[in-house]
Amino acid sequence: MPKNSKVTQREQSHEHVTESVADLLAHEEPLDYKSSSLNVGGAAGKKVPQIEVPENDGRPAWNSKLQYILAQVGFSVGLGNVWRFPYLCQKNGGGAYLVPYFILLLIIGIPLFFLELAVGQKIRRGSIGVWNYVCPRLGGIGMSSLMVCGFVGLYYNVIIGWSIFYFFQSFQYPLPWSDCPIRKNGTLAIVEPECDKSSATTYFWYRQTLNTTSTIAESGGLNIKMTLSLLVAWIIVCLAVIKGIASSGKVMYFSSLFPYVVLFCFLVRGLMLKGSVDGIAHMFTPKLEKMLEPQVWREAATQVFFALGLGFGGVIAFSSYNKIDNNCHFDAVLVSVINFLTSILATLVVFAVLGFKANIMNEKCVVENAEKILGYLNSNVLSHDLIPPHVNFSHLTTADYAEMYGVIKTVKEDSFPQLGLEPCVLEDELNKAVQGTGLAFIAFTEAMTHFPASPFWSVMFFFMLINLGLGSMIGTMTGITTPVLDAYKVQKELFTVCCCIIAFLCGLLFVQRSGNYFVTMFDDYSAGLPLTVVVILENLSVAWIYGTKRFMQDLEDMLGFRPYIIYFYLWKYVSPFCLIVLISATVIEMAISPPGYNAWVQELAQERFQSYPPWALAMCFALIAVAMLPLPVVFIARHFNLMSDGSNKLSVSYHKSMMKDISNLEEQDEARFILGGKPGEAPSSGPARKPFLTPGGNKPMDSLSPNICYGTSYQNAAISPTTPTTPSTPLTPESDS
Repeated sequence: MPKNSKVTQREQSHEHVTESVADLLAHEEPLDYKSSSLNVGGAAGKKVPQIEVPENDGRPAWNSKLQYILAQVGFSVGLGNVWRFPYLCQKNGGGAYLVPYFILLLIIGIPLFFLELAVGQKIRRGSIGVWNYVCPRLGGIGMSSLMVCGFVGLYYNVIIGWSIFYFFQSFQYPLPWSDCPIRKNGTLAIVEPECDKSSATTYFWYRQTLNTTSTIAESGGLNIKMTLSLLVAWIIVCLAVIKGIASSGKVMYFSSLFPYVVLFCFLVRGLMLKGSVDGIAHMFTPKLEKMLEPQVWREAATQVFFALGLGFGGVIAFSSYNKIDNNCHFDAVLVSVINFLTSILATLVVFAVLGFKANIMNEKCVVENAEKILGYLNSNVLSHDLIPPHVNFSHLTTADYAEMYGVIKTVKEDSFPQLGLEPCVLEDELNKAVQGTGLAFIAFTEAMTHFPASPFWSVMFFFMLINLGLGSMIGTMTGITTPVLDAYKVQKELFTVCCCIIAFLCGLLFVQRSGNYFVTMFDDYSAGLPLTVVVILENLSVAWIYGTKRFMQDLEDMLGFRPYIIYFYLWKYVSPFCLIVLISATVIEMAISPPGYNAWVQELAQERFQSYPPWALAMCFALIAVAMLPLPVVFIARHFNLMSDGSNKLSVSYHKSMMKDISNLEEQDEARFILGGKPGEAPSSGPARKPFLTPGGNKPMDSLSPNICYGTSYQNAAISPTTPTTPSTPLTPESDS
């Protein structure tokens, strides 16, 4: 394009609407792109060639709708569905917990998930580009999302590394965590004391796998086995995302579907185990009084929030590769429902297996205590008259033991504590709440040692965890790479490899002998509060700054139908209120709960809560501050015009097809391109778009204009003397009243 060319304003619906370059390029209507054009060239009346935007405009696209859905499912369905959701159900009233969770899924989860899908699909950029475009002053939202993705990716891949280590250890029979190791002391062979005090699976996790120190202050040096496992994990992730969605999309076919195969296999196998029904019945027996506790609703909201991956940027990045007229409302509902049903399926599996484990442990308890009673009977500490006549010690049932225990406790009321007998109640075993690594690497592994063909089930279980983690890591890495690749011209493969190398080097913090304590720290502080702030700002920037009515109209233009009016009220009032309450509750919880971690004390062979030392406490709050720092920095910098608003950058989706024709524009030509020329100077032949009227009904609005909350940013641009100027009028946020 010649340097002295003029970019004219196009005509729509017999009215002249000034649009920014991003409006023209990133917000096309759902119609045949080949029929649309931009008129660029010389003076009015001169016939100029049309620039056609091809359907394959240079931005990568999903090969199929199924591939895209699997990518979103793989990102949202992760390790939390397997080891966090069942724990919360057990802790917060069993089946009663499902009620607040489902309610909050409807009023927070689906609407905000739909919002992220819509803005990503419409603007066709990553998180940084999207929020720069919607509201430049809040452009720090995308940068904060990227920071949180980086923090989460660092420790999340460590968990995949742990799963990889257990996966390879599972190719042994018997499983290496089936029995405690034997220590030889001269001619004597004794059980390892640390293992004898805890259990074989607990010992294998803390000593053989992590070889953990007793405090976070003791580094202990690198754990070579975990370092190699982490390296393998990053190599797998790098290979999965190195080609963008061209490679990750294919990986998702397996990584998203295989976990469901394993879960169904485990469910069938679990239902065949003794005691599995007890576990499931315990799980779904509702404790309705729990629903009245605010803590239950807070934890349900947090789980909904993180289960769908809101705020990470991965949802926006994935949807930005969709066609403009894709039905993202259907996608939002479908993925949310799949996520919820997956959590229910995983809970069934977990409690079927834990019910089996509880029965095994309860029977073991009965046998051990029955031997104690026999010893007391033989030493005349207890009278044989205390034993009911139908009790047979060679075939002692839990019911018989419970009856015998009750009689002895009643008769020996004063001296009963000295006997050291345990009640051996199945309900007590089922109430032992475990979550996270404790569930996956201790409780579940212990249950699998009692399975027939236990190595096979162990291999399947940890391979499932690897795939669940990989799906989430692909979404997390996409949330990092897509915004950067949208903003800068860097080679995708080189940038991805560099990211993985840097992440591996930073991840060495987590594969020290004290590394699992840092995993806990990052999990508690790097994501929770920053992500909640990010999402509420996303909600407010669309619903209150950009305008809910305008956004609803954009959705109607994009989808071909108007979303349900309930979304208007959810986005504008309900979701912001719930998120503000959630932020307040999170801050209060952090203030009243002493910051600390559960340290493994080798001498006691058990966990003990310890407070963070001052340097670690400073590190905790530094994680929160660093993740949220881009929000005020970008706001202040753009408020005082210290940095570009970034809203006039071309959408990556049209970069290749259009850059050739506009790359030579000078600053003043670009200003005219943004501000427009004289009405009717060279009207576009593009089809008219239905204007959306303001509440007054007499003024058409631009669709998703980037200068809504930075209205005077373009007024400072250099304007050619030949271009007539008008008094600058700051744009104000839409009023929905």
